[in-house]
Amino acid sequence: MGKNGQHRSEITDVAYRPSLSAPIGMDVVGFTELLARGERRGIDLSAPQRPDFHHLIHVTEGTLRHRVDFTDCAVEAGGWLWVSSGQVHQYVPDDLTTTRGTIVIWQPGFVLADPPFDQSPLLPTGPHARAARLTLRHLTHEYADLASLPLDAHLQTLRMLLSVLLLRLSHVRPDPVSSAPADDTFRRYSAALERDFRTSHQVADYAAALGYSPRTLTRATLAATGTTAKQYLDARILLEAKRLLVHTDATAADVSRALGFGEPTDFAKFFRKREGRTPLEFRAVARGQT
Repeated sequence: MGKNGQHRSEITDVAYRPSLSAPIGMDVVGFTELLARGERRGIDLSAPQRPDFHHLIHVTEGTLRHRVDFTDCAVEAGGWLWVSSGQVHQYVPDDLTTTRGTIVIWQPGFVLADPPFDQSPLLPTGPHARAARLTLRHLTHEYADLASLPLDAHLQTLRMLLSVLLLRLSHVRPDPVSSAPADDTFRRYSAALERDFRTSHQVADYAAALGYSPRTLTRATLAATGTTAKQYLDARILLEAKRLLVHTDATAADVSRALGFGEPTDFAKFFRKREGRTPLEFRAVARGQT
């Protein structure tokens, strides 16, 4: 939501534009620098934005409020938050001026690590907290040290340290769905779904295109997320519908067409079955109009 209750008619897509001295594919910024970059690039950090890169936010002082795809969260001092590439998120700019912290950003593919299915904030304690802080300090040191190693070795060092940090954090949350990386079957399904969910709503279509059975896709999706392949697909369609309803002025019929439904009534049934409200009821509640 913008200032004074105004609503924007679009989501701002933010491309990866690191500082000139940043290694290829990864950057590290403080909260003050993030504000400065937003001003230089004309990006309203309080408005919905969809970066094409990952964020790992670590707060060292204060509490940072954040909204990630309709989930409001507060990252306390010592806390961490992973915002994945493609997620829609919003900052509270005042918090960026009163809190302190570091944000590691990287392009997809820079490291082979999957974001957790549960992306709520983490607050490590004890050895986990100390190890994560130490790894971040080492990562930040190597990031700033451009002269000691050849570029290839410098990039490899950063990839390894970021992988260690993400692996450490993956074991902070109690009882994760799986502590193992997602297998190639789920990765392929997730990538195909992200590409085609607006036009293909059946798991069988993805299975045929990828050369798997629907049962195989469901087993892989259950292992990675705790949901079936169909539930995972429907959740992605529902999320995009919510984004369009809240962050744009598209009509329900417009959203229905954008998401590949044959008739607006089909979309309305789909939405109400999973959300418990009609699309326009959801928009009114999300925008505080009821």
